[in-house]
This record gives sequence, C-alpha cells and structure tokens, in this order.
Amino acid sequence: MATEQTVAGERNEQIEIELQIRNGSLLMALAGVAFVGYGVAFLAMNFVGDGFELGVSTLDGMTKADLNPTVAYYISHLHVATAAFIISTGIAVAALSWYGVRRRLAWAWATAVVAAVVGLALALPMHYTADAFAHDWVTHLGPVYLATVVFVVGAAMAFRGLDAT
Repeated sequence: MATEQTVAGERNEQIEIELQIRNGSLLMALAGVAFVGYGVAFLAMNFVGDGFELGVSTLDGMTKADLNPTVAYYISHLHVATAAFIISTGIAVAALSWYGVRRRLAWAWATAVVAAVVGLALALPMHYTADAFAHDWVTHLGPVYLATVVFVVGAAMAFRGLDAT
C-alpha cells in the first residue's frame, strides 16, 4: 500500500512539474510575442503616426513637422532600428521559450531570460533619468511592463519546473 501511495505521489509531482514547465514556457513565449507586437506598433507609429512614438506626441511642444528634415529623418532611422531590435528580441524570446524551455533545456531558459533582462535593463532606466521629454507612460511603457510581468511569472514557473528535474 505504501508503495502505491509513493508511486501515485511521484506521478502527481511529475504532472505538476510538467504543468509548470508547459505553462511557464507558454507565458514566456506569449510575452515574447507581445514584445514583437510592441516593436511592430513602434515601427508603424514611425511611418503613420502623428507623434514620435507610442505615448510621445511632441518633444518640447514640437511635432515631427517642426523639426529640421535631416534631424527628423535621423530620429526616424533610430526608431526603425529600435523597433527592429525589439521585434528580433521578441522573436528570440518566443522561440527559445516555446521550443527550448518546453523541452527542459536550461540553456534556452537562461538565454531567453538574459535577452529580455538585458534589453529591458538598458532601455527602461533612460525614461526616468530626467524630464528630457514628456511621455504618457501608460501608452509608452505600459505594454512593455505588462509583457514583462507575464514573462517574469512564466520564467519563475518554468524555472521551478526545470529546477525539479
């Protein structure tokens, strides 16, 4: 009888580990897709938006049309490059999470986490260093914060599952 309970307990524990890995990797991948979506919105705003980017309609009261065309083009160039790196990081995070973390590859989990953390750790602090420009943080950074929370929850769930194996 004790052996049957031990086997059933081990089976339940294994099912819980599988659920943590599956659900955690799913949340991590969804956050990666959200990063891609944010990058696409950032890119689209560059070409069809009235402002400079999401949540930034003017700079010191100036619109894009008020700027020297060379400066406006340079800002546009930087926005396209930034969008490209946001999108490519999101693709990498989603793929590593969906194909690697689900297969219990610790290196895939670590790479997805490092990619997301480095991007966010470098990009976000600049928004709070000075009042150099006004931005609506809900539309400018809110989507990234939401995706980050989803990613962190998923990474923690998946790690618990990876750690148990």
